[in-house]
Amino acid sequence: ALGCLVLVAVALGLQLPPVETVLLILPVLLVLLMEFVNSAIEAVVDRVSADIHPLSKIAKDYASVAVALAVAMVCTSWVVIAGPLLWDWFARALVS
Repeated sequence: ALGCLVLVAVALGLQLPPVETVLLILPVLLVLLMEFVNSAIEAVVDRVSADIHPLSKIAKDYASVAVALAVAMVCTSWVVIAGPLLWDWFARALVS
């Protein structure tokens, strides 16, 4: 959750056009949402039975994959949208 707050703050601080700012923030919020869904699925599976069952494993694995895909979306959007801006900023800082 702290990482999400940091990324949202950085996205707002980059002073990009509004659409690009939203495209940086929404995937971050999606990661947070998927983490909640993942936790909910794990809690339900653990509540239903303490026994190890193949379907329980599949449910937990799919929830984890959803989180991983959301993280991949964050990485992609940040590399494509903020990457060039941050690259220029670091390059100028190194030259100075």
